[in-house]
Formats: sequence, C-alpha cells, structure tokens
Amino acid sequence: MSFSLKALEFEQVERLVDLLNKQLPLHGSGNFPTLEVSLESMVRTVKASLFEHHVELRDVRLNGSAASYVVADTDTYNDVDLIFGVNLSDTDSFKRVKEAVGDSLLKLLPQQVSRARLRGRMMVDAYVNKMVKVDQGSDCWSLMSLHNEGGCNVELKFVDKMRRQFEFSVDSFQIYLDPLLYYKSHSNVKMSKTFYPTVFGVSLYGDFEEAAGHLKEHLIDTVQPEEIRGGGLLKYARLLASGYKPLHPGKLARMERYMCSRFFIDFPDIEKQSEVIEKYLVGHCSNSRGTVQCARSRYTYLMVLHRVIEQSTVCLMNHERRQTLRFITQAACVCLKQANTAEAASVPQSKVLKSRFSPNAAPFLPGQLYSRS
Repeated sequence: MSFSLKALEFEQVERLVDLLNKQLPLHGSGNFPTLEVSLESMVRTVKASLFEHHVELRDVRLNGSAASYVVADTDTYNDVDLIFGVNLSDTDSFKRVKEAVGDSLLKLLPQQVSRARLRGRMMVDAYVNKMVKVDQGSDCWSLMSLHNEGGCNVELKFVDKMRRQFEFSVDSFQIYLDPLLYYKSHSNVKMSKTFYPTVFGVSLYGDFEEAAGHLKEHLIDTVQPEEIRGGGLLKYARLLASGYKPLHPGKLARMERYMCSRFFIDFPDIEKQSEVIEKYLVGHCSNSRGTVQCARSRYTYLMVLHRVIEQSTVCLMNHERRQTLRFITQAACVCLKQANTAEAASVPQSKVLKSRFSPNAAPFLPGQLYSRS
C-alpha cells in the first residue's frame, strides 16, 4: 500500500504546537488523583521511560482524528492517538513496554502525592481503561488507552509492525513529532511564518493532498475495506451520520457489502455485535455537548447503521439478520427516549446506552430515514 510524505505548512505546525501544549486530564479509578498533563509532557515522559526500560524507539507519531485536526483544522477530535514505533522482537518486550507506561504515569503524578507505596503496575490498573496485545504474523503491537471522562482518551500504541493502520482516507494521516520536540528543546527562536521546524505528515491512504481534500470536502473513500477489522463499518456509519458523502456513489453498494461481510465475520454473534457497538458509541459519540445532544447523535448514528446493514447484508441467515437489526433498533429507542425525557440531563454517559438484546422486545423503526441517494 503506497503512501506520501508532505511537509506541514506554518498554520498546521501552529495547530500541532497548540495541541501538544493542551492540558489533558487523565482520570484514575478510586482515590487516584486526576493527572493534568500536556500531550508534550506525556510524549517526552513515555519516551524517557522506554529508554530506561531498554525498549528501542524509532519515532513518535500523532495519528487518528487529532492528526486530521492538525492537517485540515477539523471541528474536533475524539481521542488523541500516539504511535510509538518500537522493537517488540524480544520475548519480554511487551512486558517492558507496560512497565514503561506504569513508570511514566508515576512520574506524571502531582508533586504533592506521595509515591512511597505506589508501583507502576498500580498506576496502569488505575489509569488504563483498555489494553490490547497483538502478536501474530504481520501484526505486532500493543495498545494502552488512558481514561478521560469526557471521552477524549489518550491512546498509546506501541507498534513494531501493523498490516493496516487506517480505515478511511480521512483518518489515514500520521504526523512525525520528533522534529518539533527537538526544535522546542534546542531552539530559543520563536516560530514565525518565515522560520519554523520542518514537520512531516504522511497519508497511508496514498496521495497526501488527495486525502486532505477528502477531509476538507467531507468525502468517504478507502481501499480494500475487507482488510479492515470489522470492515470499517462502524466508522463508516459515523461518517455518514456526520454528513460525509461517498467519493464514488456508483461503488457504494459494493463497498457496503464488503464492510458488512467483514463485520459479521469478525463479530459473528449478537453478543459480540452488541458489545462492540455499545463500546463504539461510548468511545466515539461523546456527551461533552450534553446528554440530550449525545443521545440524539447516537440515535442518528444507529439509524444510519441500521440502514447500511439492512440494505447491504448478504452473508447472514434471515434470523441472524433480524436479530442484529432488532438490537440496533432497540438501542436507538433507548437513545431516543433519553433525548426526549426530562431526566436525560442527569444520566451518566456510560448509562445512556446499556440496553442488551432482548428477543421478545417489539421492534420499532420510524420509517426509512436514510437512502443512498
């Protein structure tokens, strides 16, 4: 799969600097204090800890929606995704990466907090809400997600090799952070339009300018969706619900079939499907603008997802298909009820969608809300 590099313009580097300087609260469980740290401090601390634990580091990149924000000044970003390119070939390398993250969190504790009885593993338990380890074939990486109650988690991904690092052209950007960090450490000259560090971005989709154009024009395109875990179906529905449109409408039906096929291969039963959909909603449809608005956006998202599956699924038996569609309908009804009741404002984010599949529940679908036209 081809990719292209491009040096960022001054305005893009400015947005990157602002992002690195932003204070991000990381919330711990129990009595652990909230960590108020800048993204730059987080990156530098993790880099130092990896060195101390003898983990070979190639580079650090900004990825995902935060990178898209830097490239095209998009309205917002859901998570802050950081990719640390590391060597995970040693048998205990995954363990050393985990220890490095724990030690980094210890270092980032407020000065007044006593560290005498704290250990790195305790910090991981308190602040990491998701851990993933993949070591098979052309994939060798791990993920640790640091919890933010507003939904803007900090995703630390440690990658030796990864076969597929993006879903759509609009999320295919990665920005190399090391040149900017070096500049900030070694230069006293204030940045200006005529003097600023050369920071490269890359689009793993292919042509950088083409992918940036898709981002600015709110267009959807990808390559080989059947290679994406889950087919990219959940993000595709979110893009549609956010007003994005397919770049190639004539290829839409085929692309949606590929996405649905891969989704049901990776999540073959209703329990796995409901779990991944609920987690996606909690992680990507934030209630930062209020619970009512959150519930309405989730309802819209679920109705789009229902439409795509209803029109594009060809690999399921009728009973399995009805189960999936009924679950999505019930979940949408929960969100609609939340949005239309006076109690919605007091419902915590994690409670907005916790409806599980019930085979006896009556389906409800308010007409054909979405079409391919």
